[in-house]
Order: sequence, then structure tokens, then C-alpha cells
Amino acid sequence: MDLNKMLASKFLTKYRLSKISGVPYTTINDIFSGKTSIERCSAETVYRLAKALDLTIEELMDEPKLPSGSERVLKTRKDFEFFKSAVCHHVKRLGDIKWIAETLQSGLIRDYFAREWYPESLYLLAMTDYLSRENGLPLCSEYNDLRAGRLERPIYPMGMRLMGTLLKDPTWKERCHRECIPEFTRFNIFESEIRNVI
Repeated sequence: MDLNKMLASKFLTKYRLSKISGVPYTTINDIFSGKTSIERCSAETVYRLAKALDLTIEELMDEPKLPSGSERVLKTRKDFEFFKSAVCHHVKRLGDIKWIAETLQSGLIRDYFAREWYPESLYLLAMTDYLSRENGLPLCSEYNDLRAGRLERPIYPMGMRLMGTLLKDPTWKERCHRECIPEFTRFNIFESEIRNVI
């Protein structure tokens, strides 16, 4: 997406976008001048810009919504925290049942696994299994082979890691293990909240 054309089409200046979004002017200037790639920005920055521009994150990033069919699989790999945020926002936007159906029809779980994007693949599978349990639906048996695996290294939420570091709390990992959703921990992904997205 040509960000400068899009900004002009909305009759906004970079300064006004900064005020509306709460994103610092220097950050916006760096993005719009090409000095910083929007793909390198934090999920919060991308979310704020998308909201201020009345776009979805996917439209701003010029990529398909997740999940949206295997023929539209992301061409480049994004930061995992950004990926998780995009998935949670998509669940919120579609609702549980529609998201499950779209994900299973899309083939993205297998596509990501075939690309060796194991965290993304297993995160989608864990989300599908969790939402299925929450809604009293049976698990899709097509992915039983993937359910037998798990990531070698654990992935903890950035927020939990930061809080543990800032508060110098040596028990943050134990707390994380207790509070996280079992469908995710099965794969060594620690996720405690998928619904509280802004």
C-alpha cells in the first residue's frame, strides 16, 4: 500500500495522524519516508495507525486477513508477537465459530507447518482447539499428527517476560505455567489471554 497516497486520500497530514493515533510524529515520519518499514513496527504502533486511518491491520500492512485461504498465505514471516495479536484480533472480529470454520477451510495450519513456521502453525492449531473446547465442538482429527509435537523452546508472552524482569519476580514462569491455556501449553506456547485485545 502506498502510505502517502492513502494519507492524502484521507485528507490527513502526518502531524494530524500523529495526534489522532498517539504515535510519535518522528515514528510516523520515518514510516512514511521509507526510513522505517511498517513491518518492523510494534503491533501496538501498527494497531494505532490502522485504527486512526480506519483500516484493518491487514489493509495497512497490505496483507490478507488471518486466516484467509492457503492461496493467500503471508509471503514474509512477521514477528511472532505481531502474528499472535493479528490472530486474536481476527477471532474478535469474526467470532469463535466463524474463525474456526475459516481457519480449518484455509489450510493455513498445514501451510505454515510445511514452511517450517512451527510456532505460527501450532498457535493456530492451539487456538482452534481452545475455541472448539470453549464452544463444545469436537476437535478436527485432521491435525492429530501435529498435536503429538511441541516446540523445543518455550514461547512466553512478552508482557509476562517484561513484568517478570521489571518486578524482578523470579516466579513469573511458574505463574505463567499455572495461568496459561492448556491447549497452548501443550505445544510449549504460553498464552493466558486471547480475548482481551484492544
